[in-house]
Amino acid sequence: MPLTNSEFAAIMEDQSKKIVGDLDWCEDEDHSPSFEFRAQVFTEPGWPLFVRGSYNPLIPALSYMMILKTAGRVYGLDLGKDHHNPACDQAGEKHKHRWSEQFRDKEAYIAEDIRAPVTDPVEVWREFCSEAKLTHEGELKPLPPGQGDLF
Repeated sequence: MPLTNSEFAAIMEDQSKKIVGDLDWCEDEDHSPSFEFRAQVFTEPGWPLFVRGSYNPLIPALSYMMILKTAGRVYGLDLGKDHHNPACDQAGEKHKHRWSEQFRDKEAYIAEDIRAPVTDPVEVWREFCSEAKLTHEGELKPLPPGQGDLF
């Protein structure tokens, strides 16, 4: 059964969402210039969630996604790449995705509350976690040395 809007709202309002442990950026397994991480999200209700982060220093582009194993991405933040919505409007290079029954994760809106630049993935992560009501008991490690400024 597909995820409903009320179930999505319950996931987002659930303040028990937490990641335990430090997160390290790893080279993308597809040998692209990107770095990524993946972490399980623990919740009291037992939502099967995980978070995936991706950073491409060449563009630069950064994405953090909360993924429900049964439905796909339910919430996400993208910096550094435009998004074209189903209604043919643009969400810009700094936008968020929220699940809806009508569009699933395909519609985005401008993320005015994210202040950190795309070149500071650790600070953007803090802002993402705060806004998503996601507690991280650990730290997101910086990119490997020299990888954030390849040019």
